[in-house]
Amino acid sequence: MGEVRERRQLGVALAGLGAVILVVVWLTTPWRVLPPGAPYVAPDPARDFTPAEIARSVAFDAATGTPAYLSLGLTILFAGILVATPFGARLLGRLRGPWWVRAILGVLVLTVLVEAVRWPLGIWFEVQLRAFGLSTQNWASWSLDRVKSIGVRVVLLSIMVVAVIALARRFRRWWIPAAVGAFALTLAASFVYPVVFEPLFNDFRPMPAGQLRTDLLAMAQRDGVPVEDVLIADASRRTNALNAYVSGFGATRRIVVYDTLLKAPEDEIELVVAHELGHAKYGDVLNGTLIGGLGAAFGAGLLFLAFWLVRRRAGVEAISDPRAVGVVMGLMSIATVLSGPAQNVVSRHVEARADVHALDLTRDPKTFIAMQKRLATTNISDLAPDVMEYVLYASHPTAPERIAMARSWARLNRLPEP
Repeated sequence: MGEVRERRQLGVALAGLGAVILVVVWLTTPWRVLPPGAPYVAPDPARDFTPAEIARSVAFDAATGTPAYLSLGLTILFAGILVATPFGARLLGRLRGPWWVRAILGVLVLTVLVEAVRWPLGIWFEVQLRAFGLSTQNWASWSLDRVKSIGVRVVLLSIMVVAVIALARRFRRWWIPAAVGAFALTLAASFVYPVVFEPLFNDFRPMPAGQLRTDLLAMAQRDGVPVEDVLIADASRRTNALNAYVSGFGATRRIVVYDTLLKAPEDEIELVVAHELGHAKYGDVLNGTLIGGLGAAFGAGLLFLAFWLVRRRAGVEAISDPRAVGVVMGLMSIATVLSGPAQNVVSRHVEARADVHALDLTRDPKTFIAMQKRLATTNISDLAPDVMEYVLYASHPTAPERIAMARSWARLNRLPEP
């Protein structure tokens, strides 16, 4: 009866926390980025992109879609095996040492196993990137990046898994401190990621003194956005794609511009940065971190319930057993896949608001559209994704959607429509 009552109490707590998450998401997500009176402009790839550009986009999507879907399928399959069969418990039962050592080794063994299976798909995907002129890496640097990414994931997963097992070994209601810890870890990771993890993959240097830096800092000041620095990332040693982003908050907030983007006209660079200033202006990183932290806390409670449901199928009775590492990792993977579409919905609206901010700040829809066309053709963006791709992968509006929104903005502000 005690366990039943405990699960009921947890269910009530999760319902309450879930309601809080929904409220926070609802209040922080810009569901409408233009005023209600803004005229509708239909997205139309054929209006702004040549038949050759559209055909190249379709071909690139076909070439990269298969390895991407196969990789996703393998991730789900492996997670299902860990959750629904005793495979993980039997494999990790062979490990020896203190419980925390076995837990860390379990994370490492299972991660290496699934990544070894996915490695050929990664090679397939990389070959396509090179065939279409996007990747500039050799196989040594590509492999090193992939190994570093796996290493970061193993470290973070090990911290989470060891913490869960340690709390479960000490507390009956371990999900309560686990939820608090998950929330705190998410906030801490968001703060330190720009200064600890990003330098593992790119070298950064301050944008040198000159007209562009002066104009960007002046624009940030005019926008009322405190920016710690504007940095240039050496992305060209990996890719020809164009990008910029904002990361961190407070003392670690900085705008990062790919060195490949510096080849674009200065007014287009300013528009990209204006978009990033929009993220800083509206606290998108902080809001995303808050939602992520609440989601992590919710996940800790959900993990308690989900483990109870699958523990016998997985061949391990208690989450305090290091052999439960596989179940925990499998449940985390499934949760990540299932939450992805909802995160993309929120992200698309947030990105659209940053686009509107860039237009409000520069009042230059013509250059905005030119910039979107440059980004789409250089990065070989999917100009018309099917429903499945849009749901699973589209964290930004498509280029035709962004261009149509800019034309709507121009009409609304009585400016010439590009």
